[in-house]
Amino acid sequence: MKAIPIMRQCELLDLPRSSYYYEPEPETPQNLDLMRRIDELHMNHPYYGVLRMQAELTNEQTPINEKRIRRLMRKMGIEVLYRKPNLSKPCPAHLKYPYLLRGLDINRPNQVWSMDITYIPMEKGFMYLCAVIDWHSRFLLGWKLSNTLSVDFCIETLEEAVVAYGTPEIVNTDQGSQFTSDVFTGWVAENGIQLSMDGRGRATDNVMIERFWRSLKYEKIYLHGYASNLELFNRHNGIHAFL
Repeated sequence: MKAIPIMRQCELLDLPRSSYYYEPEPETPQNLDLMRRIDELHMNHPYYGVLRMQAELTNEQTPINEKRIRRLMRKMGIEVLYRKPNLSKPCPAHLKYPYLLRGLDINRPNQVWSMDITYIPMEKGFMYLCAVIDWHSRFLLGWKLSNTLSVDFCIETLEEAVVAYGTPEIVNTDQGSQFTSDVFTGWVAENGIQLSMDGRGRATDNVMIERFWRSLKYEKIYLHGYASNLELFNRHNGIHAFL
């Protein structure tokens, strides 16, 4: 079969020909170090916004621009926790899922699962970790690493947990774009699972997995400068051994 010329491929994908060979630049070592410090501050002070982060991280010798911190926080998937005003009407195409755990007696496995994504700093880069735990037993049911904040690895994490441990009654997540996407909510609905979502600014609504992230980072991640994905995943010394 004859190969399609590059110019034609770009036309079919509506991609500018000039950007075909573009390769994104990795973050500088300085930015990676800054992202690690932002992550540590966020773990201890989830209510810190961009300005508070800037005040903590900047000094006369190393001034840090507010826009730089805002960009890195967005890249890390970090959002400050506080009550926000309702300045716009919800999009009719997006379903709104209430928080179902308030006042609920959680007394058995597979009744409620908790799911979230966190940023994992490394010596030369970073990854994202998605995990699912059982709310009652606090048992880790499944996890996956990814270099992008895509919905695919979230669905794969949940799907593998369902295959291994059965279908839960409720899955609780935050309101991140991966979990509110039609692809994710559709998969959950098709499998007969109720979806519960944290309220905005409610740091304690998904407290079980938040505690898990804190243990993981302070007992493993921050103590080791993993240099590569393979080292991070290592079954004996990496994140795999902790999980």
